[in-house]
Amino acid sequence: MHLPKYMCTANESKSLFEFFSEGPHGRIRKLVEFSRTEAANVYNLGFGDFDKFSGCIDDLAVTNNGDSTKVLATVATTVYEFTSAYPDAIIFATGSTKSRTRLYRIGINRHLTEIQRDFVIFGSTNYLIWQEFVPGRDYNAFFLTKKENRQALWQQLIKINQRNHPQ
Repeated sequence: MHLPKYMCTANESKSLFEFFSEGPHGRIRKLVEFSRTEAANVYNLGFGDFDKFSGCIDDLAVTNNGDSTKVLATVATTVYEFTSAYPDAIIFATGSTKSRTRLYRIGINRHLTEIQRDFVIFGSTNYLIWQEFVPGRDYNAFFLTKKENRQALWQQLIKINQRNHPQ
């Protein structure tokens, strides 16, 4: 993406990324983590402020540093880096709140053409039925993978759809 973004560092396995948001509320440490799920090649994207007391990601923290576009562009950069290291990865993402999911959905809508050059995105309105991303639809969760993995993602989603809606 051709948007301003923060300098980001990654651990050796490219599963954890760190950067700093800078704005009126100071310099805030942010983390992006891709963690394995039980499903083959499916990773959860976790993102938020670093909580120095727990040592974990706080995905409910509200920074209000005035740089949300730059922060989301930085998170998008980590997706590109992660999928370069793990080309078969399927990434699951949702916001920790409805307003954050809405912010992510707006960002996807705004940059969909550019995103679709490299990735395919699926969305769900209820976590039960998944479909290829339709601009303007009110999704609450997303799956994303490289375009060449479209079939593998479809197979995963068919299983989910069948499990949630048996005939």
